[in-house]
Amino acid sequence: MSTSTKNSRIWNYVPELPVRLTPFFDWPPNVSAIWRWLSETWLQVALYPIFLGLAIVVYYTFQPPEESMREFAFGWAAQIWLRNLILMFLVGGGLHLYFYILKKQGKELKYEARDQDRNSKIHDFGNQVRDNMFWTLVSGVAIWSMYEIVYFWASSNGYVPRLFFADNPIWFAFLFILIPIWSSVHFYWVHRLLHWPPLFKLAHALHHRNVNIGPWSGISMHPIEHVLYFSSYLIHFVVASHPLHFLFHAYFQGLGPAVSHCGFENLKVGGKKRIELGVFFHQLHHKHYKCNYGTVEMPWDRWFGSYHNGTDEATIRIRKRKW
Repeated sequence: MSTSTKNSRIWNYVPELPVRLTPFFDWPPNVSAIWRWLSETWLQVALYPIFLGLAIVVYYTFQPPEESMREFAFGWAAQIWLRNLILMFLVGGGLHLYFYILKKQGKELKYEARDQDRNSKIHDFGNQVRDNMFWTLVSGVAIWSMYEIVYFWASSNGYVPRLFFADNPIWFAFLFILIPIWSSVHFYWVHRLLHWPPLFKLAHALHHRNVNIGPWSGISMHPIEHVLYFSSYLIHFVVASHPLHFLFHAYFQGLGPAVSHCGFENLKVGGKKRIELGVFFHQLHHKHYKCNYGTVEMPWDRWFGSYHNGTDEATIRIRKRKW
C-alpha cells in the first residue's frame, strides 16, 4: 500500500490493501481458501444467510396464495410492491438512520472522509439523499417489483420450470450459493455495457452522481438501468428454481446494494466487527469509475485489466483507460 493512498484527504479509512477477491478462480485451486470464504459468507452472521432468512419469512408469512396469483390483479401485485417498498425503507433507511443521522458509529470504519452532499447542483432536489431516495423508491422498487410480479404470475401458472426440495435436495441448496455468482456475472457485463459512453450519458451517469456513496445510493439509478440491472432475475424463467430462490435473489439484488454502498466497512457491536457491510472494491469504482466494474465474487476485472487494488499505482494505470 502506498503512503499517499493511506494519507489521502479523500479517505477516512482504508482497509487492508490490496483489495482481495474471492478465491474461486485461483490457480492452482486453493480448497482451504474456498472453504474459508464459504464458511465466512454462509456459516456466520453475514448478508447471504440474512437474505435467505428474510426470503423464508416472507415466503411463509407474507406471500399471496398461489391460486390468487394465476391472474393479474391489483391486490396481490400491490402487496408485493408494498412489501418491497417497506423492506427498502427498513434496510436503506435503517442504515442511513444508524450511520448518518444518529451517527452511532461516528466515522469509525467509514471509507470517505466527507459527508454526503446536502447542497448539490448535480443532484435532484439539490440534495444527494433526497435524489437517491426518489430514484430508489419511485423507479427502483417499482421495476424490481414488476419483475417479481411477472415471475410469480408465470410460476403460479406453470409457465416457468419449477424445482422443489424433494426433487433434488442437494441441487436445491446449491442454487443458493450459485445465485450470487450468477448475479455477479450478469452485473459485470451489464455494468460494462452501461459504461459505453452513449449509454453512460443517457442512463448510468445518474448513478455516478454519487462519488461519495451511502445506503440510498445503492439502486439510485435511471429506469433504463433498473430494467437492465434487475434483468438478472430472468434466469428463473429458464432455469428450474423455487420461489424461495427468486426471493433470495430479489433481496440480494434489490436490498444488497444498500448495504454494499453504505460507506462503512463493518458494523461494530461491543467494540468488535460483527457484519461486513460496505465493499471498498466498489467504493473505488465510484471514485475512479473506470475500474472494478464487477464484484468480488468474480475475477472479470483482473482478467480484463480494470482491477483497482486501492493503490496509487493502480489509479495511475486506470486513468489511462478510455472507458
